[in-house]
Amino acid sequence: MTAAESPGRGSPAHGSDFLQLGAGDVPADGKADWLVRRLRQAIADGRLGVGSRLPPTRVLAAELRVSRGVVTEAYRRLAEDGHVEGRRRGGTVVVAAPPPRPVAPSGTGPSRGPAPVAADRAVPGTLFAGEPGAGVFDALRAAPARIDFTPGRPDLTVFPRAAWLRAERAVLAGLSAEDLGYGDPRGAPRLRRAVADWLASGRGIRVEPDDVLIVAGIAQALTLLHPALRADGIDGVALEDPGSLGTRQHLRNGALATPPVPVDDGGVRVDALRATGARAVLLTPAHQFPTGVVTSGERRRELLLWARDGGLIVEDDYDAEHRYDRPPVPALRALLADRVCYMGSVSKLLAPALRIGWVVPPPRYRDALTDAKRFADLGSAVLPQLVLAQLMRSGDLERHLRLLRGRHRRRRDAMIGAVAEHLPGAVVHGAAAGLHLTVTYAPEVPDTELAAAALARGVKCQPLSWHRQLPGRPGLVLGYAATPPGVIAEGVATLGEALRGLA
Repeated sequence: MTAAESPGRGSPAHGSDFLQLGAGDVPADGKADWLVRRLRQAIADGRLGVGSRLPPTRVLAAELRVSRGVVTEAYRRLAEDGHVEGRRRGGTVVVAAPPPRPVAPSGTGPSRGPAPVAADRAVPGTLFAGEPGAGVFDALRAAPARIDFTPGRPDLTVFPRAAWLRAERAVLAGLSAEDLGYGDPRGAPRLRRAVADWLASGRGIRVEPDDVLIVAGIAQALTLLHPALRADGIDGVALEDPGSLGTRQHLRNGALATPPVPVDDGGVRVDALRATGARAVLLTPAHQFPTGVVTSGERRRELLLWARDGGLIVEDDYDAEHRYDRPPVPALRALLADRVCYMGSVSKLLAPALRIGWVVPPPRYRDALTDAKRFADLGSAVLPQLVLAQLMRSGDLERHLRLLRGRHRRRRDAMIGAVAEHLPGAVVHGAAAGLHLTVTYAPEVPDTELAAAALARGVKCQPLSWHRQLPGRPGLVLGYAATPPGVIAEGVATLGEALRGLA
């Protein structure tokens, strides 16, 4: 076979040479299931690398002597899993590879399921033992796993590459030499205008571009806020409980106390907030992390009264665009501009790698945050800002969001169904919106032990207790957005096995 005929990366694969598939291998029943399994395995083990083109459905169907519908169905399911993508004249192309399954050691008999990952390799150091340290998320990301339920991970296989390239070309075509110099530390004016419009139409926040500060994600927003708060005499920020461990670590790194405030079905308890004596509180009111509770109207009114008495609300609107079964709720910043510092980003909407977010601070903090940003990095990279602004103005970002909502809804439904089947008695929280579910279960098994046992079986997730400062029911925080439905079912089944093994 010549190089031109080889079915390697980037080249078309034709004929019976394709993966050595033959008509005699096709089973009498379940033809599409068989073909999907063979293709998934070839993608996982590298025989079909990213960039490889699959044969046209008509060609492969003829070679395997099956109906064209069998091949079309197999390709459709691989596309739904995020492994391949149809590119019209470019054919069907492999765009992402799943992690390979663990291989059983030589000399062992056939396995009835995936081989467990050794606990000492799966858990770097003592990952789930004791209080989680500053590097715990890095360690968890590095831990090997077949299935990753880490919360907050968007589906990066559907990043709008074509739309981003169109926007990038449009920006470069109109870019002046002056645009390539140092930018405004507050952010590119075009992006600040686009963000102001996005917040007005989607979150009910009416601001001017000069009210918006572009930052490298919410993590930097918090870092810039530390000195501004201390200069205002604020030495602590109350946190929802349960609430984000990552946020707590960022605030403590800035030498700020983080008194916990319980969350119930209406949101953060304002009576408990008043009892802390804290002058600032960080909230996720549109979709509380990790419980998914939406702050009720009555609780919002109580919060606004608390803020008018001199309190500051730091609003983390981390995934408000991702909602499925409920109408949108306005941001707190839309109700009380002078007492709310609003933060958002595109990490959950496009990709964390972009490192683009925004802050809309109260007027009294605007200059201090701008100065902090200037001395931190002279302003975020300008070119990605201009591309994002173009993506927003063109409507491509809104179209991408509509695609994500349907995709995420199907994956959420798959996880809810799998929990009902494999974790009977467990309670699902926060299903109406977001990119994750929180699952609580009977209290006999500590959730850190369950998370460790799950990771030893190749499934990665976070224990709910990581996100608590106060005692509470054990549970798991399970991200579903980046995982295909079939893999979700397999992963939740493994969680059920791990729980039964510990009970």
